[in-house]
Amino acid sequence: MTGGEKSYRWTFQRMGGLDQVLLRSSDELLHFDDLDPRLWVALSCPVEGLRLDPRVLELLDSDRDGRIRVREVQDAVRWTAARLEDPSVLAERREDFPLSRIRSDSDEGRRLLASARRILRGRGRPEAASLDRQDVAEVMRAVSLATFNGDGVLPDRPELDEDVRRFIVDVVETTGGAEDASGERGADLSCAERFMTEAAALLDWKRELDVAAASFPLGEDVHGAFQLFRALEGKVDDYFIRCAVAAYEPGAADALNASEATLARLAEARLDTDASLTAELPLAHVAADRPLPLLSGLNPAWLADVARLRETVIVPLLGARDALSREDWAEVKARFAPYAAVADRKPNTEADRLGWDRLTELLSGDIAERFAAVVRKDLGGREEIEAIADVERLVLYHAHLHRLLMNFVSFYDFYTLSSGTTFQIGTLYLDGRSCHLCLGVDDVERHAALAKLSRLCLVYCECRREGHADTKTIVAAVTAGDAIFLVPGRHGVFVDNEGEEWDATLLKLVDNPISIRTAIFSPYRRLGRMISQQVAKLTAAKEDKLLAGASKSLEKLTSVTTVKAPALPFDIGKSVGIFAALGLALGAIGTALAGMAAALMSMAWWQLPLLLLCAFVLVSGPSMFLAWLNLRKRTLGPALDASGWAVNTQIPINLTMGRFLTGEGRLPDNAVSFRDDPLRAPSLWKKRLLYGLALCAAALLAAGVYWGWTRYGRAAVERLAAPAAVETPAAQPAGPPAAPARGK
Repeated sequence: MTGGEKSYRWTFQRMGGLDQVLLRSSDELLHFDDLDPRLWVALSCPVEGLRLDPRVLELLDSDRDGRIRVREVQDAVRWTAARLEDPSVLAERREDFPLSRIRSDSDEGRRLLASARRILRGRGRPEAASLDRQDVAEVMRAVSLATFNGDGVLPDRPELDEDVRRFIVDVVETTGGAEDASGERGADLSCAERFMTEAAALLDWKRELDVAAASFPLGEDVHGAFQLFRALEGKVDDYFIRCAVAAYEPGAADALNASEATLARLAEARLDTDASLTAELPLAHVAADRPLPLLSGLNPAWLADVARLRETVIVPLLGARDALSREDWAEVKARFAPYAAVADRKPNTEADRLGWDRLTELLSGDIAERFAAVVRKDLGGREEIEAIADVERLVLYHAHLHRLLMNFVSFYDFYTLSSGTTFQIGTLYLDGRSCHLCLGVDDVERHAALAKLSRLCLVYCECRREGHADTKTIVAAVTAGDAIFLVPGRHGVFVDNEGEEWDATLLKLVDNPISIRTAIFSPYRRLGRMISQQVAKLTAAKEDKLLAGASKSLEKLTSVTTVKAPALPFDIGKSVGIFAALGLALGAIGTALAGMAAALMSMAWWQLPLLLLCAFVLVSGPSMFLAWLNLRKRTLGPALDASGWAVNTQIPINLTMGRFLTGEGRLPDNAVSFRDDPLRAPSLWKKRLLYGLALCAAALLAAGVYWGWTRYGRAAVERLAAPAAVETPAAQPAGPPAAPARGK
């Protein structure tokens, strides 16, 4: 074998304008990594909203980013093909998994086979030749609920030692812990190490703070005094700064005490010592360089706190006094500075909620080593549990991986008009149609901006369920019927893949041609809509003009007029001119109609259908041609892109697929329909039929008379009306001259 020759061949099927790989042979699956990703239909897709087993999607999404990507699909195919005797069996998509399909010539295969047999023994079927997802799921559920499930996370369980259980609770409360395979919160080695490190740092800080407190004159009350000092520090600083500003600008003293708006609110409110409005005011009345009073003249909201500050901080540090100067306050802050520096270095941890005695007990004992030993026991069974998890993965991939490939690498199921495509989330029933191509939407406007490039007629709907707060927004492709009555506000029903029914309300329509049949009548509908709009506008204008004229007439009638205007004489010349103009207009219209009728009647019998056909082509032809061009370019790609997919091709949708994706309501083949409508007047349609026949007969008679007149009658009348021809006698030859008379 030389050059680029391969010992295997890829099999592609041309469907819907795309060359799609079938992935049915073992060689194709074993060499799946060699398939050029540029030939894939999709490159990535979101995990949410796919019509596939959630556990399979969880296993595929190895990096837990919420998307399925090319690399993850390749890894899944490579992992599965390496563990099967014949990878082509994936195309069967069987739910049960025969054990004979596991490779027996590799260590990994033998490990999987042994684990599968242990599962069957645990299920009470040791001689069974196959297992299914239910068998593996039951074992995985039992393993996950066990205390020692191999994940290295220990929740608080009764079978553990009491000291270890208490330690686990402390770790979870302090660090948040980790999630066990059962879903409970527990502790692992990393959480325990972090907890012990934080506890040691907290105790070291506590010892340093105690040393700083011992050198402070407040003694054992220093911690409480410091907290009170910190609580009032900002308020006292604010007071002294206000007094300094008042000394700088005496006119600002009133404004620094309280604004007029604050005083107005105080006057209207019911006050007490805990009122928030009062607490916003300064500690005492602000004046230039005024000391802070400690006994009287204080803000009622802060009176108790200032009294405690005086007794616990001011008097022990500065001695008894009734007022606190700015210099005194600066000295108090300087005395607290060393202690505050240590207090501000407190480690950021929740371990102090356990208390200093509990932390000291944990750090002085061997509880951390005992917990680590229990974790190592849990991890000791990890290999066996991982083998069970691999069996679960193999069983699920055996049943569902090929379906994912044919709806990701290829869209084979979509083009075979199968209802099992992964991206369709349900069916929308709206306006007498069932729209099967439905996708999830997060943002309608953003989705529509891209999805309109698909050339599909799209309807966006908001779906709700009675008694449920959750809602969803969907987009559905309408590929049959027309869009005349698809207007925002219309209601329908959306049925999701689980069979749940949602009330759907149409939010937005992206109007694109749906079919050539609807394009035929589109110009006439637009013409009729334009005429109706113009007639409505003209009628409204005439109505407004009539109402305005009537209003003016009423004003004239109700007004008092002292002088009656003389009546104008009747101008017969003007009236004659008006009637003459009307006659000329009617004559012109009649002449035009007669000319058109004459032109039509002068045609041969075979020319009239050709004229009608040409008129039809001129009116409907452009609309049909444009619709044909749009229908040829319909594609699913932009709609899927807008829904979060990374689509590699345009995914065309032809007319055959369009008829399948949207179904219209029709009577069944075995139905019997009675046409006698009991609500229709029995004689009305007969009268209309008779009137119609009479009008047709009259029109045919008039046409026949006109045709006969133009063909025979006019010529006969012209012959009768012509003057009779006068025959002129022929000229006689001249005779000899007469002889002269004799006798003269």
